[in-house]
Amino acid sequence: MDDLGRSYATGKRKTAVARVWIKPGSGKITVNKKEYTEYFGRPVLQMVLRQPLEAAERLDQFDVYCTVKGSGPSGQAGAIRHGISRALTYYEPGLRSVLKKGGFLTRDSRAVERKKYGKAKARRSFQFSKR
Repeated sequence: MDDLGRSYATGKRKTAVARVWIKPGSGKITVNKKEYTEYFGRPVLQMVLRQPLEAAERLDQFDVYCTVKGSGPSGQAGAIRHGISRALTYYEPGLRSVLKKGGFLTRDSRAVERKKYGKAKARRSFQFSKR
């Protein structure tokens, strides 16, 4: 925790990196200087952001400010979720077991598999013609 009473953590997902600060407040979530409902248009992505706060029953008790870069909307939402979860555990260590049980503290290591030579994509072969 810093001198302003904020807790800081980083979250990652795919190639997205989120820097997250949380502090006691009214439940305002800001992503890259925009309201999270404005930044993430899809309701599913908005829900992903709220999940750790809902699991910890702290939805209207913390203000979240974060900056995120890299990847696409889904990866960014996942990175912010990871960051919020980690920041919550730094602020309130008692929440660790609840968040761990929900799987919010685990870094989702799935990423795009690299393309191999001799193949059209990572695993897809080039079209085969018998004749």
